[in-house]
Amino acid sequence: MTQHEDNAPAASGVFRPSRRIFLRGAVAGTAATAGLIATGAGAGTAAAAPGGFPDYRYVKPLLTPSQLKYNPTGEIIFPCIRGVYDRLANPLGRYYLYYAPHDAPGGICLAYGDKLEGPFTEYTANPLVSNNWQPHYKVSHVSSPHVLWNEDVKEMWLYFHGENHTTRLARSKDGITFTYDRTVLTKDMLPAGTTETSYARVFRHDLPARDARYVMLFMVNNQSNRRDVGWGWSKDGRTWTFAQQPLIRHSDVGVNNISGGHLLTRGGSTYVVYHTGKENGGNILITEVGNDFSRRNHLGVFYDSGSAAPENGRAAAPSFGTDRGVPYMVYEAGERLGGSIAVARG
Repeated sequence: MTQHEDNAPAASGVFRPSRRIFLRGAVAGTAATAGLIATGAGAGTAAAAPGGFPDYRYVKPLLTPSQLKYNPTGEIIFPCIRGVYDRLANPLGRYYLYYAPHDAPGGICLAYGDKLEGPFTEYTANPLVSNNWQPHYKVSHVSSPHVLWNEDVKEMWLYFHGENHTTRLARSKDGITFTYDRTVLTKDMLPAGTTETSYARVFRHDLPARDARYVMLFMVNNQSNRRDVGWGWSKDGRTWTFAQQPLIRHSDVGVNNISGGHLLTRGGSTYVVYHTGKENGGNILITEVGNDFSRRNHLGVFYDSGSAAPENGRAAAPSFGTDRGVPYMVYEAGERLGGSIAVARG
């Protein structure tokens, strides 16, 4: 099973996959015992990526900076796609796509559409969240939006960074108007010498031994200027405990830097996908961590970036969704701070 969206706990308190989970390929035959049904185009197609995941193929760009009204820096990064058609009252479209420029002033932005292959329409009042939100903060930039549907409170929870060493949380009932909540992560919560803790994504995932129901993945940097994937856990998504050592080190997979971690589940296990720098291939890699995060099974390339435009040898910061049963990956395509937001189909 591939976790493309958030999962919800069953009434009994036992964690159950939500209906935003699809089956493909070799695992489709287990549908009867899992109590799930493979639906939509592509069901039954053989999966080719490590771990039995779909073999995602580039389709098209979704957002290009030069075509956006809010375009302070000529670049955008870190897409987060969310299906909202069955969660929000009167949404602008079936899907909300969050993204941001990175360089100052940044700004958390929204586009919306009815299909994951687009088109997406830029929200007219971007940015939703700016770099100056008094009395809470005033920073050079805010960026890297990750929005979690929090089933417990029926809210969209936005995690974002600004500066690069601080991750914050804001909350919304409609996915557009946000209320500031708190700081959830800073470099001071990690070992001395940590310089960056950013690009966080948060997922609903039970860790009973840690009394936790949410997991955070983020980029951690230190004075060596080599980036790893860090992690933390939380009972409520607001108060966090962070591992003092990286979940996945750049040296574990033989590259200089890794970032953009995203949690996926399939076939009864849990995986992290993340990207490398262009100097090390610019691909998205995958590591099996297991449901309790005790494994480190490095499986290699999850998505191989193409040399042609718009990827130009780099794919990064993936976010996943399904559209009528068809799996999609929305991601950065192209040079860092010089590319577009693209979509690939599984």
